[in-house]
Amino acid sequence: MSKNLIVFRNGNLLDPLASELQGTHDVLVEDGVIREISSTPIKVKGAQEIDVKGKTIMPGLIDLHVHVLATQLNLSTQGVLPDALVMMRAVPIIQGMLQRGFTTVRDAGGAGWGLKCAINEGTLNGPRLFISGRAISQTAGHGDPRPRSDHLRPMSFCGCCFRAGDIGRVADGVDEVRKAVRQEFQMGADQIKIMASGGVASPTDPIASWGYSEEEITAMVQEATARQTYVMAHSYTPEAISRAIRLGVRTIEHGNLIDAPTARLMHEHGAYVVPTLITYEALSLEGEKYGLPADSVAKISEVSSAGLSSLEIYRQAGVKIGYGSDLLGPSQRLQSEEFRIRSEVMPLIEVIRSATTIAAEVLNMTGKLGRLQVGAFADILIVDGDPTRDVNCLLGQGDHIPLVMKEGQIFVNRL
Repeated sequence: MSKNLIVFRNGNLLDPLASELQGTHDVLVEDGVIREISSTPIKVKGAQEIDVKGKTIMPGLIDLHVHVLATQLNLSTQGVLPDALVMMRAVPIIQGMLQRGFTTVRDAGGAGWGLKCAINEGTLNGPRLFISGRAISQTAGHGDPRPRSDHLRPMSFCGCCFRAGDIGRVADGVDEVRKAVRQEFQMGADQIKIMASGGVASPTDPIASWGYSEEEITAMVQEATARQTYVMAHSYTPEAISRAIRLGVRTIEHGNLIDAPTARLMHEHGAYVVPTLITYEALSLEGEKYGLPADSVAKISEVSSAGLSSLEIYRQAGVKIGYGSDLLGPSQRLQSEEFRIRSEVMPLIEVIRSATTIAAEVLNMTGKLGRLQVGAFADILIVDGDPTRDVNCLLGQGDHIPLVMKEGQIFVNRL
């Protein structure tokens, strides 16, 4: 059987574990996997050769917090849209992520097994998906989209049914949340997303609310552990974060209001944080324009102002920081702007690590994703310029990324 062989020649290698480019290298890709990396020319008979002299060759990017089915900012009304409409609106969102160089994303609520299959089989071009199914929320929590009223209407469907526009589900009590987790695993979830504090885009939960009880969180963590995977938790305040970490949650999503003692606790437990600073900028500038409810607009300032300072608190405590964007609807085009915001207070190579090697750790994919090394999936970007020195190389809609390869297949090629 003939092999699919591609050699990238003369690229300036970006290794996220180093602080600067590693000089000119060749990279051999065979059947979707990196087979050789060398500072001297690689000679393989019958290989397709791509000369990338003067450009950077680097691993594909990983976004640990996306919602590919969040096709509008007002999530409370999205659940009543026809499934086909939501799915079709999601297609350009998914394709845009790959165009920007994100070859892997972790969906934090909404994407299901069917969408993951469509990408894996090539029906839809998009990044590799790690799915959470629907995010699990308590009544009146961040995943409860129902507006205030003089009565509480039931959720549209039972927990076992699919509704494309509902990126979350409501479950209360130990037995019910345990069942919800098991159902999400049965439907294909790779990890579980829970709401461990209040949030911005939801109508009835204060930011400082704690979310689930300790018994409920413990039950969900136990179920995830039994499946050899983990729980990721939406959380903002030190109190809510520390509860979640002590109960076994592995990644904290957002975490804007962290304090130093809680960050140290996270480090002690080996937990990760996935900040999503760009979403607050987007919600502040575009939220009202694109239909974000007034109650949500009013909550943005509570968390946005602390975002940059939280990064320094995490860094000083030694907490590993993953890359996340958490954008909704039309704002999803701003996914790469997280690099710009973080580079204001972090060395650019650290920001790149958050979207490569650290993100791969979170996904339990070290050695396969996040770094160009022998045996890893051939997720490769060719970049104009030096991303370790100029953040603009990674911004926009892949404007400076003329080639995107995922698992040995070229999806973008403007060379």
